Amino acid sequence: MSVKDRVDEVVAGLGGIRPELEGFYEDLHAHPELGHQEHRTATRVAERLGSCGFQVHDGVGGTGVVGVLANGDGPTVLLRADMDALPVREETGLPYASKAVGKDASGREVPVAHACGHDMHVTCLLGAARLLAAARDAWRGTLVALFQPAEEPGDGADGMLADGLTDLVPRPDVAFAQHVLPYPAGRVGTRAGSFLSAADNIRVTIHGRGAHGSAPQAAIDPVVMASMIVVRLQTIVSRELAATRPAVLTVGSVQAGTSGNVIPESAELLLNVRTYDEETRRAVLAAVRRIVTAECAASGADREPEVEEGTRFPPTVNDAAATREVAAAFAEVFGEHAGTAELQSASEDFSRIPDAFGVPYTYWALGCVDPDAYEAARRGGTVARDIPVNHSSRFAPVLQPTLDTGVRALVTAALSRLAARDGA
Repeated sequence: MSVKDRVDEVVAGLGGIRPELEGFYEDLHAHPELGHQEHRTATRVAERLGSCGFQVHDGVGGTGVVGVLANGDGPTVLLRADMDALPVREETGLPYASKAVGKDASGREVPVAHACGHDMHVTCLLGAARLLAAARDAWRGTLVALFQPAEEPGDGADGMLADGLTDLVPRPDVAFAQHVLPYPAGRVGTRAGSFLSAADNIRVTIHGRGAHGSAPQAAIDPVVMASMIVVRLQTIVSRELAATRPAVLTVGSVQAGTSGNVIPESAELLLNVRTYDEETRRAVLAAVRRIVTAECAASGADREPEVEEGTRFPPTVNDAAATREVAAAFAEVFGEHAGTAELQSASEDFSRIPDAFGVPYTYWALGCVDPDAYEAARRGGTVARDIPVNHSSRFAPVLQPTLDTGVRALVTAALSRLAARDGA
């Protein structure tokens, strides 16, 4: 029996559970929770896994949930979905749009929305888990459904591992994950090797000398220093790296002063660096330190700047063999709607989980934009303007066919490795 025949057998029940899955998604979208606060989401996930016959472990790493379904001898496959939302005010106009507010890690009240599509990831994995559990005659092996908290702050995978994940569940033979991206819904895209970048968050504090705004000669102006640093940092990618070595450096925040007529004592810059290999990463981080230090010295600063490296996301580098297997299965199941995904400058912490087990993984793209809207924007050359991207206040996957495609993709990947039943 081909992979497609086995997938068709398992997803034959999708029509019967589709209304419930769609309702679950809309409810989850309307009730987002920030990283490490996914209590409602985790409770609902655990209940549904338990009702399907999974052995459920909840509270892993705080709010993580893992379900294990043993179904005879065979390989073990891990499927992962992330659960957390973002501090973003939703502006999609959807009838189930989020109106939620919450408190971030610093205690500030912020709007909360699923502006990255993790609600779709959760719903798709629950759907796939339920279908595979209901069709146990179609496969043999062990399925691990892992729902991870706190992907956005970058420490959710580490939290689950620190809480004993590798001892809690069977060691998988392979791990799979997917992410909605702003491409036409109904499409899936795989990519062997580098797929997502590494990311480094950096805090820079520069120290000047404050003075009255009318007497700049008495000051060492940190605002001017910060401005020069921002401009000069842009030359790292454009002038210090070869065009064949992709990288992104963004200054996302500059904070200094409280009044227009007061030159402040200091300024703070928050930087984000994206790279795809360790050599480029080291070169960019070294250049950041060099430029910050040199600009402060050129301005006559009395104190050395502080350059603090914060949260780091690892690169996502898909295993070639595992990706070939999934890509072949996708081609069989999705036909012309399966293809190759583009290199992405976004980042993830998913790879820390299979890396901790020492197993291969592959992570693919799931299209989520209305196909007609995307095609109209493509023809008009307005994709960047008209198609909202992840983390935008206007981002939300079109419910269908994204949901059905995501469920089918997870089932397909799982069955590409799980053993067929005897005689099939």
